[in-house]
Amino acid sequence: MDSVNFDLASGSVTDVNGFLHREAAKAGTRKVLISNPDGAHNIAVGLDLPIEVEIDGHAGYYAAGMNKEAKVTISGSASTGVAENMMSGRVHVKGFASNAAGASAHGGLLVIEGDAGLRCGISLKGADIVVKGSVGSFSAFMAQAGRIVICGDAGDALGDSLYEAVIYVRGKVKSLGADAREEPMQGADVEAVAQLLRAAGPAFAEFDPKEFRRIASARSLYHWNADANQEY
Repeated sequence: MDSVNFDLASGSVTDVNGFLHREAAKAGTRKVLISNPDGAHNIAVGLDLPIEVEIDGHAGYYAAGMNKEAKVTISGSASTGVAENMMSGRVHVKGFASNAAGASAHGGLLVIEGDAGLRCGISLKGADIVVKGSVGSFSAFMAQAGRIVICGDAGDALGDSLYEAVIYVRGKVKSLGADAREEPMQGADVEAVAQLLRAAGPAFAEFDPKEFRRIASARSLYHWNADANQEY
């Protein structure tokens, strides 16, 4: 059974996820197509196998959350928490992503062709995120590891309380958060952006890696300073 189709107009997300968790590997299924998602929540969550999942339409909360190994494509927009806590694999949103896209993601690649909402990449722990559009305020808040490429603009407090994650932004930044600062782009940074744009796909070929700026941590929040008076 190389390919399986599910229609959520007549079936349930429980049926889809149950098949993906328990039956797909045994059946040798390589691809699952999900039609008429109509914003249903928790589609294709907790996957732990190398399978391709195509969601033909808009997805609700936490689509492809906790993904491991799978390649999930959403041919529409995604609501809060898409690819939340992703461990590996690839999640590709062809539309827009709502708040907290890629939250706490440890590994893998999240691609967003539209804009992303507030707190994109919050508490990022090692994954890569590439956004063709702009991101909302407090994106990369407390991001600990990983990389975020923003081809558009960024809202307020970008990189607030940033740790070792690195942000590359092409457009305007409304403001940087506490302890975030712009640093000179090095050759390794340009190559990193080029590699991530290539990995994101043909939709990102129009962007020149040399047009991006590097945002990283000033590291003044690493240790408690009683004399700082909350001024960072």
